[in-house]
Amino acid sequence: MSPGLAAARRALLFGNFAIGCGVMVTAGTLNDLVHSLQVSVAVGGQLIAIAGVVMAVAAPLLAALVGGVDRRRLLTLALLWFSAWHALAAMMPGFSSLAVVRALAVLGAVVFTPQAAATIGVMAPADQRGRAIAFIFLGWSLSSVVGMPLSAWLGEVFGWRWAFAWVAVLAAGAAGWVWRALPDGVRPTALSRAHWVQVFTHPALMAVVAVTALSAAGQFTLFTYFTPYYHRVLGASPEQIGLLLMWFGALGVVGSVLVARHVDRIGAARTVALTLSCIAVSMALWPLAGGVGAMAAVLMPWALGCFATNSAQQARLGLAAPELTPALIALNSSAMYVGQALGASTGGALLTGSGFAALSWAALAWIGCALALSQWAQRRMAWAPAHA
Repeated sequence: MSPGLAAARRALLFGNFAIGCGVMVTAGTLNDLVHSLQVSVAVGGQLIAIAGVVMAVAAPLLAALVGGVDRRRLLTLALLWFSAWHALAAMMPGFSSLAVVRALAVLGAVVFTPQAAATIGVMAPADQRGRAIAFIFLGWSLSSVVGMPLSAWLGEVFGWRWAFAWVAVLAAGAAGWVWRALPDGVRPTALSRAHWVQVFTHPALMAVVAVTALSAAGQFTLFTYFTPYYHRVLGASPEQIGLLLMWFGALGVVGSVLVARHVDRIGAARTVALTLSCIAVSMALWPLAGGVGAMAAVLMPWALGCFATNSAQQARLGLAAPELTPALIALNSSAMYVGQALGASTGGALLTGSGFAALSWAALAWIGCALALSQWAQRRMAWAPAHA
């Protein structure tokens, strides 16, 4: 691996780390946020749903608009945008104004994550492409180890505004690193109308994208409400909440590292089936976790499969149709955000109607649908390859 490629991979990984910290900061600070802004947990969780809808709609539109822009400049500007709006979000006086600013902030994530994957896909040799894409998505896993637990701790001790400010500083630092590490002149092939038509009319590719939406919906039905669940149902202290989040994130890194190392050998579709199955196990066992220790054990399979699933999905799409990678990665990001919105909304509705008890079963149903559709897509892909 060339020194330039290695430096770019590390910078883009850190960029995804900053983006992941920002995307998850609402879930991490939800306890203090709803108390400070005087809204219910279900209403506070809709900040994630609102951001998810914005990102889902904007991802393919922005991917089409930025096709010919130099990626060094584009990715740096996306991180600076993310930083500036999170700094402003930290100063918002109420829920409505925060929701608007948060919706604008996440447009940086909409641009950065898919375009970082497309960029490294262009820079990496063909035989290293799947591994390279999976590698930069380790940043999301690392954000769950450090970012979400630290956000939760900052929220509990100093208030949610400090956590948002920390995201702003982190994203600004990532922008500087990306600017230094990436070379000029990296421009993935601009997507034509014919490329988009090819993507939208390919049933198997669209099914793979839908797997991401279903998986995210299942996970965010529960994930959005982790901190209030731990506090109100398990009686966990702020320190225990932070430890549970860190435990989840650390195992998430392990799962993502394993995927990054072995996805090219195992096959991306088989990897997705394995990681989704792990998530389903945790959700089926969730009602049995009556304390902090039991919850740590129940979380293990889910954590191993959580971010690993999306890494494998990104690699799966990049390998299925390399010439369509920018479009597919953008749509996959859009699907992930659709799933976040669906999951947060599902969980919020269930909380309002029947409390925390039903969340895990609804989440499990989403994951079961994702697993079934993933298997169908793989059979269809084998019968009619994406490049056909």
